[in-house]
Amino acid sequence: MVLHEMDRLSHSRNIDRIVLATSINASDDPLYACAMKAGVNVYRGSLDDVLARYYHCAEQYAPAHVVRITGDCPLIDWRIVDDVIARHLTENNDYTHTTERFPDGLDTEVMTLAALQQAYREARLPSEREHVTLYFRNHSECFRIGVVDCAEDYGDLRWTVDEPRDFALVEAIYKQLYPSNPDFSMQDILALLDEKPELWLINQGIVRNEGLQKSIAEDVLWS
Repeated sequence: MVLHEMDRLSHSRNIDRIVLATSINASDDPLYACAMKAGVNVYRGSLDDVLARYYHCAEQYAPAHVVRITGDCPLIDWRIVDDVIARHLTENNDYTHTTERFPDGLDTEVMTLAALQQAYREARLPSEREHVTLYFRNHSECFRIGVVDCAEDYGDLRWTVDEPRDFALVEAIYKQLYPSNPDFSMQDILALLDEKPELWLINQGIVRNEGLQKSIAEDVLWS
């Protein structure tokens, strides 16, 4: 699934390098082995301090800007990613992100390396260390932040993979679209769901960003 996601991102016209940032935990050894066999760039860091993992990964390559796509988004559309990158660069933002009007699973974030470094140095809450870019939103007065909105509200569509039902939906979409068009788009998926509305029902009822809300509720100062 992750390799499919990275392959979809490889079509981007604005991304220069793709790196898989995973953890050093033994549970991620199979993912690491799979990625290495496929010739993917891999960085391994902290399991829980994802912000540190992300920053140290970026630090190795020293780009001016960093694109963040989480590994549970195998339907990511590089066209949307490129739109976010273009907006980020045009507006000279510190951090740019999609809104929740996009289907869950097309989330795209772009930040400057300098902004990421500031978040790494200053973030204290566990939720900010776990969710990487939450510090920007919690301290929006300190950053120039841009947003890319969706023309229509598809926020009730769930295309991420956190639960078995999510995987079942993604698998069904791939079986329908991938054989004839491996580079299928968001619009192709929407057309498929219009044609086969029963697919839309497979993973309904799962709360969006449930993990993030749980992390925020459990916050204590990072020590």
